[in-house]
Amino acid sequence: MAYNGQPRRVVITGMGALTPIGNTLEEFWKNLLAGVSGAGPITYFDVSQYDTKFACELKGFDATKHLDRKLVQRSDPFTHYAIVSVDLAVKDAGIDFSKLDRERVGVVFGSGIGGLQTFFKQSQTIYETKGPHRISPFFIPMMISDIAAGRISMIHGLKGPNYATTSACATSSHAIGDAFILIQRGDADVMVTGGSEASICEMGIGGFNAMRALSTRNDAPQKASRPFDKDRDGFVMGEGGGALILEELGHAVRRGAKIYAEISGIGFSADAHHITEPAPEGEGAQRSMKAAIRDAGLTPQDVQYVNTHGTSTPVGDKNESAAIRRVFGDHANKLAVNSTKSMIGHLLGAAGAVESIATVLTLVHQKVHPTINQDTPDPECDLNYIPNQSKDWTVDVAISNTFGFGGHNASLLFRRYTG
Repeated sequence: MAYNGQPRRVVITGMGALTPIGNTLEEFWKNLLAGVSGAGPITYFDVSQYDTKFACELKGFDATKHLDRKLVQRSDPFTHYAIVSVDLAVKDAGIDFSKLDRERVGVVFGSGIGGLQTFFKQSQTIYETKGPHRISPFFIPMMISDIAAGRISMIHGLKGPNYATTSACATSSHAIGDAFILIQRGDADVMVTGGSEASICEMGIGGFNAMRALSTRNDAPQKASRPFDKDRDGFVMGEGGGALILEELGHAVRRGAKIYAEISGIGFSADAHHITEPAPEGEGAQRSMKAAIRDAGLTPQDVQYVNTHGTSTPVGDKNESAAIRRVFGDHANKLAVNSTKSMIGHLLGAAGAVESIATVLTLVHQKVHPTINQDTPDPECDLNYIPNQSKDWTVDVAISNTFGFGGHNASLLFRRYTG
């Protein structure tokens, strides 16, 4: 797209991550490279009756150390994660919104499920009191998935475009893609974007167990998330938030911002196939990757690295591998391919943002983190998944994939920034 006849380039100038393996960028990246698993027994509630008794929880996070106690009480954990990850990204970007035209700064921040913990607790209130009059007046504002984006804009006084995306596991990749478009077309100069999720609760674990989507490897939680491995048996629930500051290139240069990478292409598609299973051979994923490459004006041979959706589900991993083969042909053998979820689990609506951060850090450091728990090769998953140990890798162009229930596909293409 163009603005005043000139294409507007978009760069990443700040990032913040709250993840099961680190609550800072530095800790997150260090543990990714080291192959640290964030999985362990669930501590939030009694799991004795649940088929899955483990997840990838945040460690050492206390919302009251970051936020006003009243705000903590009147917002769901997914909003806590959103606000704090954004604060980290803003600090990382060194950006002072008071010196900017706040009408040119917007927020697109998503959550796949929203306030599930709040919904569960307030539902309990109805049944325990046998009536609706004890429901909190903050119930609806705490639960709805757009409230994190609203809170972020209020806290920072940002008056540009402001909304949330919700497309299951593709949520925050769609948020980043929309933020990219808004800057490209000239509707904003700076966008705060990303996603958060807090679904490790009774309804979250119970609901995904009912679908038979979660791993039940209770005897070895840290071995449970094993994308592309022959013995995979489902995904591991994760939680957290990821935030990125996107800026129009000239705007970033003028304020002397450090620039991590450039986002150059996006690809969105629909499977139009099934409510949970991907289209055969990842047909929709093929189209989203092709669209991202085309949008950036590149060819498949220009890509060196794919950060996969890679959830550790039997059907999903096989289909994504097939999609990469179809898109890249013989060049697929030269790609580094990995899954961040092998270590942090599946952050659902926050996955795209956190995995985009991992992808950008790969471009910065020229190192590819491993896919852990790669013990038994699957003949139907035959790419270089960087098994169990990180590698130095020359990466100038990278793609991050996320695919959601409902057949939502999103691929983001990032390029190394060299000035």
